[in-house]
Amino acid sequence: MAHKFLVHAKEDHVGVAVEDIRAGEAVEGVFLDDESIVTVKAIQDIPLEHKIALTSLAEGAKVGRWKARFTRIDAKTENTASGTMS
Repeated sequence: MAHKFLVHAKEDHVGVAVEDIRAGEAVEGVFLDDESIVTVKAIQDIPLEHKIALTSLAEGAKVGRWKARFTRIDAKTENTASGTMS
């Protein structure tokens, strides 16, 4: 399976879609810091260049991306994906 999203570092909570991802689709992502793979199942559509969550995120939570915490979740939502890292 070719990867459909990229994650900058293991500490990050989200990846960035490099292709459109459909709800229900099992997709692979690649961590850029060590080239390891994460596989998740999307629970909603994720358009190209949008974020896909690797874990559940609560309203107001700070989101990690590029090893930094810089964004807050605007509303309580389910995670956009669930899966395992290898």
